[in-house]
Amino acid sequence: MKIIVAIKQVAVRDSQLRIAASGQWIDEADLAYEINEPDAYALEAGLQLKEAQGGEVVALSAGPPRVAQTIREALAKGADRAIHIEEDLSSADPLATCRLLAAALKAETPDLVLTGLQSDDLGYGQTGPILAELLGVPHATIIMQVEKSDPGIRVKRELEDGWFQFVDMPLPALLSIQSGFTKLRYATLMGIKKAKTKEIRRVTAADLGAGAATPSIAFDRVYLPEHTKRTQLFEGSPKEAAAQLVEKLKFEARVI
Repeated sequence: MKIIVAIKQVAVRDSQLRIAASGQWIDEADLAYEINEPDAYALEAGLQLKEAQGGEVVALSAGPPRVAQTIREALAKGADRAIHIEEDLSSADPLATCRLLAAALKAETPDLVLTGLQSDDLGYGQTGPILAELLGVPHATIIMQVEKSDPGIRVKRELEDGWFQFVDMPLPALLSIQSGFTKLRYATLMGIKKAKTKEIRRVTAADLGAGAATPSIAFDRVYLPEHTKRTQLFEGSPKEAAAQLVEKLKFEARVI
């Protein structure tokens, strides 16, 4: 079984963010980066399937040269090889990004494509469904468990209020993996050493015949939340004032 896992590099969660001079994105100059956590769970799901069924796991990522660090991490954890689409996607939207990913995937003809449910930076949650549509394969989201069946796969989806749904799907297919479905593995010392010798195929949009990642949406302005103080006096009897306070705390502050 050939499993391709789409991974994204994002800024470390506790990074101190500053707005760029353009006012349309954050200043990335001094940021540290890591693998997007939901994508780390997708990688873990792929590695577990490989260990159970055999085959190979291929990491697929797009972005500038610094993305190679995240790709090496995926290889150190057990991915067999990787594809790096070297394109600046800082202004790309999900559709533009997915067109690049789809162009790289079509040449690979994978049995299964895995993505994280959403990214930690933008959080669109659209990569999986859009990519499946471009590839013309069935897809499912919020996946908690994947098992190989005859002739396809059986997945467990998380629903609301503690309910789950089990779905049988044919292959090839695409799944968006839910975070926290299992425990993530660490890269071993041996895995880190082996990662240095594993193949990373570097391609550009021109190589894939996909053209530039032209966005169809754009940020007008990015800004930090404004902190303001305001005093409000409640009129009426103590009982009426208390009722107004409870309403404010429940529906505006949303703390109760």
